[in-house]
Amino acid sequence: MSKPLFISTAIPFVNSRPHLGFALELCITDALARHARARGRDVLFVSGTDDHSLKNVLAAERAGQPTAAFVEQCSSAFLQLGAALDISVDRYIHTSRSPSHAPSVNALWNACSARGDLYKSSYRGLYCVGCERFADPDEQRCPEHDAPLELVAEDNWYFRLSRYRELLRERIETEAFSLSSPAREEILAFLREPLRDLCVSRSAERARGWGLPVPGDPSQVIWVWFDALAYYLSAVDHGSNAGELSRFWQSDAERVHVIGKGIARFHAVIWPALLESAGLPWPSALRVHGYLTLEGGKISKSGRVLDPEPLIAQLGPDALRYYLLRHVRTSRDGDWSHARFIAAYNAELANGLGNLANRLFGLVQRCTGGTLPPPAADTSPELRERALALSSEIDRAVERFALDEALAAVWKVIELANRTLDRTAPWAVIKRGELEAASQLLRAQLETLHVIARELAPFLPRAADTLTRSLGTWDALETGKALPPALNLFPRWLEPEDRVRLL
Repeated sequence: MSKPLFISTAIPFVNSRPHLGFALELCITDALARHARARGRDVLFVSGTDDHSLKNVLAAERAGQPTAAFVEQCSSAFLQLGAALDISVDRYIHTSRSPSHAPSVNALWNACSARGDLYKSSYRGLYCVGCERFADPDEQRCPEHDAPLELVAEDNWYFRLSRYRELLRERIETEAFSLSSPAREEILAFLREPLRDLCVSRSAERARGWGLPVPGDPSQVIWVWFDALAYYLSAVDHGSNAGELSRFWQSDAERVHVIGKGIARFHAVIWPALLESAGLPWPSALRVHGYLTLEGGKISKSGRVLDPEPLIAQLGPDALRYYLLRHVRTSRDGDWSHARFIAAYNAELANGLGNLANRLFGLVQRCTGGTLPPPAADTSPELRERALALSSEIDRAVERFALDEALAAVWKVIELANRTLDRTAPWAVIKRGELEAASQLLRAQLETLHVIARELAPFLPRAADTLTRSLGTWDALETGKALPPALNLFPRWLEPEDRVRLL
């Protein structure tokens, strides 16, 4: 029996509306979760928002709003984006108000304290508010944000991160802890140098009172990354419900975090060390995706942005999901181009999958009066063979964390189906009155379309559901079922200037 799967997105700071970069992470994680469910696995897919960041406090001040109200407003936008993209999250954690979160953070803190890994000391150094991290001694500006660092001097709590350096390096080198490249090489290089102990709190005064208080020390709030990383445990009710924790974390479950490359160090170094200190299992794997640029420039919530929701409203969630999953390499950086998005939509969704489905449904109307033909002799052996191999191809691509390759495999079958349809020309067979022969040709094509729909479900759930319901059930075609006369899955999109030219 397959192992249960815990799979998660990272949780974003909610200092503004979500941008396209987070939509990418949602789509990747959702596709992995849906694929696992389709293969019969018990899945818990979790996401949420990181509410206790100082960035959120400063953004609320600029907006002239109370922090709690500002955070709730912004976090609602992230939740709405997930709904708009048909993201199948099982559990959603708001770190400032989900009932399970504070008990989980406190339980993790107390476990690390009982291990002797927490102590109080003075801190003086540079801090990046954008990353919510304490800078390395030789840094003058944050390389992630290209922004100046803030000088901070205060008494804080520290975690003995230095104690875990050799264990971290050993497990990553032996691949006992799976970390996708190129993040693996970066983290191993980082671990070749001594690790400093980690400051895991800040003064309540500097935090404007926003955050979870340190147990037993109300003058301090817990550092936002300690708080945020504990969200993975609060999603399984760590600290309050041993049943969920046992099922998805302490058992032989596979525990997978999908994250952007900019936060790999937090997840590959700090998080396993905290779990080790607390006597809890590590994640099984980190799946690290690249950054999405916008027309060649970096996306930033406070600078260059692209709101995904208007795109979804125009062309539906599957169109955006398709571009992000097919035309952005899953583990590498990718670029968003509106022109490439529209070109891919028209050529591959409208003219590829959409045209195949529409032609087949129209031909069935002409051949059988609109009822699904019965099983017949195999008239297209190459097409059938490629369709039957598709499931295994997708499984291998998913295992490599290459969702772009999984969709490319689906589209090769779609392209072959369209070529086969052109070659066998069932419309000409119908015109000659050879309806039984035409019926056999169409049955072979419809069986392929059914396989395509089933394998597309993790990636384009709405289109896959429409196709599957139109053809029969998830498991089989329903011979004699009345098919719709047309299935306009992806209407060709004309940009405004194209419409003007056609008038």
